[in-house]
Amino acid sequence: MALRLPRTIRLDPSDAFVFATAAEPGEWAVSGAFRFWDCDPSALAGKERQAFRSGLLGIESFGWSTLAVVSEASENEYAEATERLAEQLVARMNAPSLDAARAAASEEIAFAASLCDHPVNTVLAVHRSAEADGVRERFRTLTKRDDLHSSARAFDIVPTDDDNEPAEHVDIRTLAAEPPR
Repeated sequence: MALRLPRTIRLDPSDAFVFATAAEPGEWAVSGAFRFWDCDPSALAGKERQAFRSGLLGIESFGWSTLAVVSEASENEYAEATERLAEQLVARMNAPSLDAARAAASEEIAFAASLCDHPVNTVLAVHRSAEADGVRERFRTLTKRDDLHSSARAFDIVPTDDDNEPAEHVDIRTLAAEPPR
């Protein structure tokens, strides 16, 4: 089977408003949960909270994307993504050495690849929450439905059976009004 990795996509401009730094479309992506290893998720607010809850991390910009798409990657692209993430871990996360960062990056890229056990062009999304035993990530896929007609909506609101799901209240106007950091 060919190698696959997630690539950031942007279906509308909302990522630029809801995240402090939005990933550029087309970047290789990883989960990015490691960005929150040393913080209290309940203390996060605004754009940082949104990144925690639903962000996938673009490797190049170290910015966030709400969605990624399963994409084919060559062995060279896979290796380059691993190396670039290792460089970012040293530069932005204070990894003790490039060798240590390579080991961590290799694990992150392998995990990202494991999310791509779907057909190419399958859209991926994450929902992250803080639980008693740590951070929990739930990944979802969106695929094209063959039964859609031209006036169908791209997304529908579907109730879940999970009564433990926290209520999500996002005020886009407030997020957009926050000054860049």
